[in-house]
Amino acid sequence: MPPINLLIKPASSGCNLACKYCFYYDVSDNRNIKSYGKMSTDTLEVIVQKAMEYAEGSCTFAFQGGEPTLVGLPFYEKLIEYQKKYDKENLSIQNAIQTNGTLIDEEWAKFFRKNKFLVGLSMDGHKGVNDELRLYRDGKGTFEKLMETTQLFDKHRVEYNILTVVTRQVAENIKEIYKFYIENNFRYMQFIPCLDEIHEERGAKDYSLTPALYEKFLKDLFDLWYETIKSGEFVYIRYFENLMQLMLGYYPEACGMMGTCTYQNVIEADGGVYPCDFYVMDEYYIGNLVTDDFATIEKNRAKIDFINQSQHKDSGCLKCKWYKLCHGGCRRDRDQFTDGKMGRNYFCTTYKGFFKYSYSRLEEVARHIAANMQKKY
Repeated sequence: MPPINLLIKPASSGCNLACKYCFYYDVSDNRNIKSYGKMSTDTLEVIVQKAMEYAEGSCTFAFQGGEPTLVGLPFYEKLIEYQKKYDKENLSIQNAIQTNGTLIDEEWAKFFRKNKFLVGLSMDGHKGVNDELRLYRDGKGTFEKLMETTQLFDKHRVEYNILTVVTRQVAENIKEIYKFYIENNFRYMQFIPCLDEIHEERGAKDYSLTPALYEKFLKDLFDLWYETIKSGEFVYIRYFENLMQLMLGYYPEACGMMGTCTYQNVIEADGGVYPCDFYVMDEYYIGNLVTDDFATIEKNRAKIDFINQSQHKDSGCLKCKWYKLCHGGCRRDRDQFTDGKMGRNYFCTTYKGFFKYSYSRLEEVARHIAANMQKKY
């Protein structure tokens, strides 16, 4: 029995926003049932019970959407109740949620703090960029509410990261965005490359992230981060932290940097299970936790050959100087969606250019971390 990690979509594809680039809106548009509604607490209880009975050592419950706060705070209060009820093995339990932040009030913030939730708060930079991309359904921007939410989190000492989708607009304005984040003491950041729509030509939308633009973004962001680190200040940027883990001989915690898909359980509101957040579509359905156990789900995972497919690499990847840092990249950037075979990463030239530009300084920071670890122990 392994540690269990669940990514649960309690409100399915439902959301109170209309962000221009929403990848999950596109995913749900490519299946027979666009939304599975809201998860019932009965379904939640079954999921918690089966996960905690199957898990060994630890069990992580992460919630995403759509917008996961749409199910209401009582849903998560039930989650805590069920976790206490079914924790027979004294597991290490982690809870996390990714939210657009627009429904958060004092009660939500108090709950997150009391129950030690790690919160990912979606924000796409300062007002000018965020309010071009992250919109309410009436077309109004979300920035002012997001800033109120960060103030609530700071007031109640909620642990949170800022999650930014790297669109064309974000890439072109990253210097100003980074300065804004630092000025507001946002010291934990994740930058997630924007996805174009499935089956559509990449780079064609007004928000699309092209390889050349992404390379410039990474170089600009790295320069800013490196100077901050060199000045003695702390800033966590997930991608750079994972690169240094690789350089120090550790596995990355970001699955897209491992070069092969991992054992994930993405759960829709009806209990349906899928192997990856980017592939919650009918052809990748591997069971339902309401009716199936984890052993059945693993058998079904093997049948669709999802993980083995991701192990296929372009012939040039294995010969590449930077393979140990890239490993070919995320399947979603290698999947051609035609014959199921993995091609070369869409951002291949991006990574080659960025690694050549940054490697010596990444290595310098990694050596510094290793030296500090030796002193500590």
